[in-house]
Amino acid sequence: MTGQPKRRRRASAPARRGGVGLALAGGGPLGGIYEIGTLLALADSLEGLDLNDLDAYVGVSAGALVASGLANGISPDQMYRLFIDDGHEAVLPPDIFLRPAFAEYGARVRSVPRLALRAALRYLRDPLRSGPVDSLNTLAQAMPIGMFDNREIERFFGRLLAAPGRTNDFRELRRPLFLVAANLDTGASVVFGAPGHDHVPISRAASASAALPGLFPPVVIDGEHYVDGALNKTLHASVALDHGVSLLLCVNPIVPYDASAAGRRGRITFEKLGHGGLPVVLSQTFRAIIHSRMKVGMEKYAAQYPGASVVLFEPDREDAQVFFANLFSYRQRKRTCALAYTKTRRNLAARAGELGPVLAAHGIRLRLDRLADEHRHVTDAVRDPRPLHADPDSPPTVRGTARDLDRALGELERFLVRA
Repeated sequence: MTGQPKRRRRASAPARRGGVGLALAGGGPLGGIYEIGTLLALADSLEGLDLNDLDAYVGVSAGALVASGLANGISPDQMYRLFIDDGHEAVLPPDIFLRPAFAEYGARVRSVPRLALRAALRYLRDPLRSGPVDSLNTLAQAMPIGMFDNREIERFFGRLLAAPGRTNDFRELRRPLFLVAANLDTGASVVFGAPGHDHVPISRAASASAALPGLFPPVVIDGEHYVDGALNKTLHASVALDHGVSLLLCVNPIVPYDASAAGRRGRITFEKLGHGGLPVVLSQTFRAIIHSRMKVGMEKYAAQYPGASVVLFEPDREDAQVFFANLFSYRQRKRTCALAYTKTRRNLAARAGELGPVLAAHGIRLRLDRLADEHRHVTDAVRDPRPLHADPDSPPTVRGTARDLDRALGELERFLVRA
């Protein structure tokens, strides 16, 4: 760990009574982008909510990366500049998620002669029972188990958490962080950050949680192979609820696309999703499966945790811009984040009567004046002047103060124009 040491905490200690937690689901790069937009809206619209000082963080898949940043004091503002903005501070190359897994390819290629020999010997020993299909099944073991290399993602995140004031050690965090992955060999969920699994570096646990089968190879931890935590559950919100929080904010960026509703609202892209080809069909199938599973789980929480309030934020099901977004275009990444920001603000405004008392019980108040401002944009919520690699407790820089002044003048100008 670099920088000033942080206060050690007991990973097994429950959150304080009445605590607030955050659970973030997966969804690949798009999921992380949407979550950042939602978090910016929450930070901008809720007074008394500090997203860097909650009582428990739970992350799955892409949500694991975002939750790890929040628990380390990286604000949603900084995440916007880091992952989405195309300014001079953006250090995440968009192609980092698309680098071929050459090591995996090489290992599989080297296994071909051995597997071919095994298939041939098996056929020769019993040609009547070992047909061509059996031989093909043997050779199928030479197929790569991941297309893209997630090691660079882990290295990038490790460097990010090595900055002063941050840590790559679960045990050194000020607040509990739980990242969920699935053991490939047993199918069981494993909660990294919990006792017995808190010695693993955060960057490695986050990489394991985000290792979507087929796209990324499994991540090996203590001799076990781990893949995307969404294999069993979408949110794993129960991890935070079991920890004792009484208000849990949940963000699920992946919902099935409702083409029929989009058509009625004039937002249609394809009249039938089947016209979009196999990738569109697979995306819709994946979204429908994980969303229906999450819905069943959410319905059980009211009975299992009667003293807790669970608040869920999701995209519109007929929003084609989110469903068909190009994840690796900076322009569309910024648009997706802005859509998440706007959608969340509208959700808060529409549910103000319902959410107001729930939030007030935890010292949080809706900023109705900001929610009523129809011209407010996601960039208006990006106000954190700290450099991306600075200590989270460091004072604002001169350049940051100037940026705040420029932004304030811009808001004043827009107000005068509307007046």
